[in-house]
Amino acid sequence: MAARRQPRQRGLSAGREPRRFALDQNFPQPVLDTLEEYLRAEAELVPLARIDPRLVEGVDDWQIVLSLHQRGGWDGLITTDTGMLSLPRELAVLMQTKLTLVVAEEAGHDPLRATGLVLLHLPNVCRQTTSVKPQIWRLRAPRGQRHIEPWAELERVADHQNDDARSLYTRGKLSTADLARDPLNDAR
Repeated sequence: MAARRQPRQRGLSAGREPRRFALDQNFPQPVLDTLEEYLRAEAELVPLARIDPRLVEGVDDWQIVLSLHQRGGWDGLITTDTGMLSLPRELAVLMQTKLTLVVAEEAGHDPLRATGLVLLHLPNVCRQTTSVKPQIWRLRAPRGQRHIEPWAELERVADHQNDDARSLYTRGKLSTADLARDPLNDAR
């Protein structure tokens, strides 16, 4: 059995402690628990319920922000609740506490999509988060990306190689027999 590969440290947190963010209840904790060792150098992401179960029992969002501030050691809150961005009290308390609010927008009610958005932007958010200035990060997903036709990609490669796509295809394609053969049986 092969040795388990250690996660590569990205070095983005060089010279500083990892950031600490509280997560609202809309993020799939088993997924984040699995990724914890990969995120360790960058950030600690802790569900609100683990910080204090009362934080998920019908308290207002401004109360969550204030509670994190009063506890100390928290850089901010990560949420999917875009409604916070329209509430004057929440915004005022955020500014007073100088915490960072990260909102995974346009994730709908899809916790995996929201998690992906956070993971994609987390290194940049962590690098720019500071305890002297409040911040809001509105994380957005790319709009409906369309697929790429393989032939168009082959034409791009051909252009780069000063060749034509048909010639590259002819040289690269497999015979009917090779398409039917299991490549793993030949690998030994």
